[in-house]
Amino acid sequence: MRENGDDIPRSREVSRLADLADAPAEAVGPGEKAIPEEPPAPGSPRADLADGISEARREFARLLGEFRRTAVLVPYDEQDSLWTADFNGVRWICAFSDEEALARFAAARSEAGQEWTYRTILGARLLDVMVPMLPGPGGVALDAGSTDGTLFPPVAGIVPDAVAVDLGGTGTR
Repeated sequence: MRENGDDIPRSREVSRLADLADAPAEAVGPGEKAIPEEPPAPGSPRADLADGISEARREFARLLGEFRRTAVLVPYDEQDSLWTADFNGVRWICAFSDEEALARFAAARSEAGQEWTYRTILGARLLDVMVPMLPGPGGVALDAGSTDGTLFPPVAGIVPDAVAVDLGGTGTR
């Protein structure tokens, strides 16, 4: 993990999930017909899985909406820039739900005795304005290092389409 934006790659190739969605139709051999898939029977393991996925999507949408409407604490580094951490080619803006969460993070880094400068920023502003300003793909890590932390990755529906990597963007405008 690199911190504070050192050595961020300017672009990277991203696998397009949409390409994989078409794979079953292409998997049919020459002269064969694709058999339409039957909807899962109610109460079957596939139906239960589909229900679980739908519920998880609804829960994440609720969480995203709440985050966008909430002011969070964002620490700043010595250069008066957003405190970020790089992981797997994505720059994550670290945000915290409250001072206690920020204090736990500082303690986990053995920096509890140091003074942390932070600002209060609306979640929507982080996703819509600050993430597109990052050089390369970026998202927000809420309550990083905690068991109930959440990642808001650089994908459509979370960040602006212009920087969503799943839409072919490189993460920069």
